[in-house]
Amino acid sequence: MKNDLFHGDLVYLTAEESDTQAAAFSRWFRDTEYMRLLAVSPRVTWSTKKVKEWIEKDYEKDRPEGYFFNIRAKEGDKLIGFFGLWDVEANHADTIISIGIGEPDYWGKGFGTDAMRLLLRYAFVELNLHRVSLFVFAYNTRAIQSYYKTGFKLEGRMRAAMLRGGKRDDIVAMGILREEWEKNVI
Repeated sequence: MKNDLFHGDLVYLTAEESDTQAAAFSRWFRDTEYMRLLAVSPRVTWSTKKVKEWIEKDYEKDRPEGYFFNIRAKEGDKLIGFFGLWDVEANHADTIISIGIGEPDYWGKGFGTDAMRLLLRYAFVELNLHRVSLFVFAYNTRAIQSYYKTGFKLEGRMRAAMLRGGKRDDIVAMGILREEWEKNVI
């Protein structure tokens, strides 16, 4: 098992200044395909200034119940995405996570899977959680395959839970328990 919580094979985790985040997030938010894969809400076209205000108000807010990191590619030191452990529930030792790789050049090349491995290591080793859950759009098959690779199991399907482009789609619930992760850790 690799012991470094913040460095994987392809990526490493950082905290970023809001200016750096805002420039990247603003660009990603304008990418129709990225938003289709990430968010239920309609695509936004916020200015970099508005994104920075959002980051400083909501994303970077001191939340003892959440942990947020940015994902950088080791090669080229480029900010390529983010992840968050939302509403970490200490009593139940669980959390719901989100992850997004915003740079299309890094899609389908293992960067998200590498980042997910770091996220799980952080959740189970550093935070001592028992369970990690996520929700993903059923049409985001690339992400679903990545989650299976890191040990997630299918837990359920919310049928016709979202409307996008005039078409109803399902949302898939997935999860992984600490003991399942421990069996798969290399």
